[in-house]
Amino acid sequence: MAEIDLEWPKKDNRRLLHVVYRVGDLERTIKFYTEALGMKLLRQRDVPEEKYANAFVGFGDEHSHFAVELTYNYGVTSYDVGDGFGHFAIATQDVYKLVERIRAKGGNITREAGPVQGGTTVIAFVKDPDGYTFALVQRPIVHDPFCQISLRVGDLERAIKFYEKALGLKVVRKVDNPENKYTIAILGYKEEDDATVLELTYNYGVTEYSKGTAYAQIAIGTDDVYKSADVVNLVTQELGGENTLRPGPIPGLNTKVTSFLEPDGWKTALVDNEDFLKELE
Repeated sequence: MAEIDLEWPKKDNRRLLHVVYRVGDLERTIKFYTEALGMKLLRQRDVPEEKYANAFVGFGDEHSHFAVELTYNYGVTSYDVGDGFGHFAIATQDVYKLVERIRAKGGNITREAGPVQGGTTVIAFVKDPDGYTFALVQRPIVHDPFCQISLRVGDLERAIKFYEKALGLKVVRKVDNPENKYTIAILGYKEEDDATVLELTYNYGVTEYSKGTAYAQIAIGTDDVYKSADVVNLVTQELGGENTLRPGPIPGLNTKVTSFLEPDGWKTALVDNEDFLKELE
């Protein structure tokens, strides 16, 4: 048996590609994301034999921008978002203007635009038609507006260790807020102003969350799903988690993928970079 290179995730060519989640009405969601949030419809497919359809939306070309894969399962009109999912975040140069556009399109504003408590950054919170929360964050320069996925975890140090070892992500910022009893860690392959990042939130004393049925997974690009899966398997033995899909081509698509659950039960798929580019042709 070949020796497993535990440094592979740090040497690999990795990028957060897209997030996958389920919606109850695909056309309604596409309309909201494009007209209210300002995304573009990038690609769409219907797979009647498997009884599902999906659409990829985002703020730019998938070669360089993060995207959202919206999945509609025939006949399923609603999902439970659960309490473990936190939010998605969109960066914009004018939160007030974006809030007004979302309001005009019938969006649900759950926190009006204004400075964050104890700071100056202007933020707002809105919900999409399926109940997913979006944070809107004002930034002077925006590279990719889809800037963050926020998930809650029961053991932050274990989660950080897992994402560093198994996926090669780096902690770019960490904030402890004893007053409000939470700690967050921002992990990414680049700094948070330059690329989409993952935010892990630990609420003091809360060790478990419900995952619901709505949120599915994050997809990350890799140059070798087999080497990547070997490292993930070793790290899950040490820290917990579970392999959910052995590395190899997906029937029908032939894209090589492997997937797993991390110790808190959040799912990640590692996708072959070359195969992913072929999907975009």
